[in-house]
Amino acid sequence: MSQQGRSGCPINLTLEMLGDRWSLIVIRDVMFGNRRTYGELLAQSEEGIASNVLADRLKRLTSAGLLTRSPDPAHRQKIVYGLTEAAIQLVPLLAHMAAWGLRHTRPSRELSIRAELLEQGGPELWAAFMDELRHIHLGAPPPARRASQELQAAYEKALAASG
Repeated sequence: MSQQGRSGCPINLTLEMLGDRWSLIVIRDVMFGNRRTYGELLAQSEEGIASNVLADRLKRLTSAGLLTRSPDPAHRQKIVYGLTEAAIQLVPLLAHMAAWGLRHTRPSRELSIRAELLEQGGPELWAAFMDELRHIHLGAPPPARRASQELQAAYEKALAASG
């Protein structure tokens, strides 16, 4: 792979691909929220992403090889976005970012629970979640452990407790 950024430093090249305000948020929403269409990503955005920004990030992430796009078999005018292997391999990075955020910011309880579970579960949980993402997005065989169900159940429990 040839250098295409300001420098060949892998941190720089990663930041040039993912370092804007919205790219990792879009990947997070596809990864953890299973939001697969433009409409779902726009309507269910906790951060309120603007439609033009979302369209731009989807285009950039697809061009960068982090997302795929395919026609929705149930609705020909819709596009379904999926994670690539490169995006799935971001799970440990997102888990570390979330753990850092737990310690150094003031996140909401309900939006912190997945981060807490990912930190507690460590590489074993990350690997199980990545295997499940490979099943959902890449057609790999179904994994024995359904990590997303564990994360979702904890989130719903925290949400119910908060209000």
